[in-house]
Amino acid sequence: VSLKPPAGVQVIRVESGRDMLAAVESGLPADIGVFAAAVADWRPAGFSDAKLKKAGSVGAPPLALAENPDILRTIASRKSRRPALVIGFAAETDHVLAYAKDKLEAKGCDWIVANDVSAETGVMGGDNNQVHLVTSAGAESWPAMTKDGVAWELMRRAASFWRNAQASPQAAE
Repeated sequence: VSLKPPAGVQVIRVESGRDMLAAVESGLPADIGVFAAAVADWRPAGFSDAKLKKAGSVGAPPLALAENPDILRTIASRKSRRPALVIGFAAETDHVLAYAKDKLEAKGCDWIVANDVSAETGVMGGDNNQVHLVTSAGAESWPAMTKDGVAWELMRRAASFWRNAQASPQAAE
């Protein structure tokens, strides 16, 4: 992106999903992991340094795909150097809570912040959002607020979770 990073934030630029996973792993250990950016599920299986020529070919060349690493699942399933709290996101266009609950379980993370990004919500490209915080204890629907407001509330809750975990490891579970 062309956004200027906030003061005090170190930015590590990556070009691929594998690069992003390596950058995330090099940042461990961490107290809290917030996985708001997702790479594409698939990447081209191969690359060519040369132009693919049309001459003599019959139709388009085959497009083979390979699966990108699942960064959220990889970090959430670590046995060592796993953040105490791993937060993922689920941007859905239908069945928001059901899909978010499935994602929570499939990825092995602690929290999922889920929202409806269907066209009629205006979330994509807009400043407002309404999210649901999904945990193993259930789902909590938050009131509509700005995206900055969602971020502040999420960080307030994550900090509270972390403080409780430090005071009493059993209380955070």
